[in-house]
Amino acid sequence: MTSSHGSGSPWSDLGRPPLNARVLRQALLLPDGLWTSLDVVPATGSTNSDLAARAAELPEGAVLVAEEQTAGRGRLDRSWSAPARSGLFLSVLLKPDVPVHRLGWLPLLTGVAAADGLARAAGVDVSLKWPNDLLVKVDGEERKAGGILAERAGDDGVVVGLGLNVSLAAEELPVPGAGSLLLAGAVSTDRDTLLRAVLRSLADRYGAWVRAGGDPEASGVQAAYADNCATLGRRVRAELPGERTLEGEAIALDGDGRLIVATEGGGTEAVGAGDIVHLRAAG
Repeated sequence: MTSSHGSGSPWSDLGRPPLNARVLRQALLLPDGLWTSLDVVPATGSTNSDLAARAAELPEGAVLVAEEQTAGRGRLDRSWSAPARSGLFLSVLLKPDVPVHRLGWLPLLTGVAAADGLARAAGVDVSLKWPNDLLVKVDGEERKAGGILAERAGDDGVVVGLGLNVSLAAEELPVPGAGSLLLAGAVSTDRDTLLRAVLRSLADRYGAWVRAGGDPEASGVQAAYADNCATLGRRVRAELPGERTLEGEAIALDGDGRLIVATEGGGTEAVGAGDIVHLRAAG
């Protein structure tokens, strides 16, 4: 669908208006708040890469949003792509004063915050697949609608990226098994509203976590993640570094955010990195 403004206009697709950076800044850049700057660019390769390159010169709380990402990355260097203005593609710069071994909670914390914010703003139940996928249900089937990628940036920074399919129709989905908020029956796909909700929720969760010294139990993030985790209680296959695989039941998260898998031999193993495949629904 094209408008009378011509094909070069950002309004060429009336169903996918551009983000309003001015209004977003007014709503989110508050005195004593976490967010210190917010930039919206028409397109970029990767918001994570762009923000990481500037991490040394930027204060904590910088937010970079792209209307389109041409070389977005997920875990294990997987690509992430979607039509322009069809989703939220953003990265934030955080510089938490917490012990280094607690940093693994940042992508999990971001998932909890995103799920909370989207439940309020979109009316969609979002569950979390360990460690960093956002799942929605489309016609009763679990689908991946988003992902999170956290990367160290400089001496004290972490860039956390979030990609979320918002208004993608079925024929636009990049791979089988993908989903979007639209297909999950969202009451709103207004990206300005969704972005505000996610960033406000993230600021709240992050603030509580930092005040607790990165302690996941004291900050409530460990319990919140477990409550919303679609992986716990399921039989899973963990595809681990070194081409090793592990099968068993995902039973818990430990204090460092690792997934505890009960193996058939009666033991348990903590998985800190790897790809998780859900083999059956939670009981």
